[in-house]
Amino acid sequence: MPRIKVLVADDHALLREGIKAILSLHDDVEVVGEASDGMDAIQKTLKLKPDIVLMDIAMPGLGGLEATVEIKKTAPNVKILVLSQYDDREYVSRLIKAGVSGYILKHAVGTDLLSSIRAVARGEFYLYSAIASSVIGDYLSKGTNPIEEDPYERLTDREKQVLKLIAEGHSHKEIANILDISVKTVIAHYSNFQEKLDIRTRAGLIKFAFQRGIVK
Repeated sequence: MPRIKVLVADDHALLREGIKAILSLHDDVEVVGEASDGMDAIQKTLKLKPDIVLMDIAMPGLGGLEATVEIKKTAPNVKILVLSQYDDREYVSRLIKAGVSGYILKHAVGTDLLSSIRAVARGEFYLYSAIASSVIGDYLSKGTNPIEEDPYERLTDREKQVLKLIAEGHSHKEIANILDISVKTVIAHYSNFQEKLDIRTRAGLIKFAFQRGIVK
């Protein structure tokens, strides 16, 4: 039986090493590579073709949510399993909409991590028990997908990427370099999402980003 190929994407080298050590104890899982940020995760996914990307969310530069959206476009068969320290319901819901196959908290180690990887590899959806009930309850109580009413969802994928980087304090030139686009295009996206969100100041955008869990 072929082994489950996993790419570990996290900006903390020590955590990546710990995950590799845990998974190396099991013959049915193979860590084929590591990534330290979202852009690196996208590039390594295309190069290494893993079955699963174990994706951290709060990474510098291009974050896990933005990387997930891009990976699902360019490599739709690759499954994304989020490994995060955050259990915010709204954030989890946004990631589910982005197409992740599972969500597990970082303090879940050993058996829980392995179980989630195996479940996702089988085509199942895995939601860690500590957050499953609250997320499901939120969906049921509202009767619809709660993130559909979020003005953030009116933004395009690229606008979301630029918003995160703006909120992290990057200049237009730095964002252009990170996303490999022109400064003029960055400014255009900036103006577009200011209009869509009806937020005219950088301070207001940063506040919005923190409130929505776009940056932590």
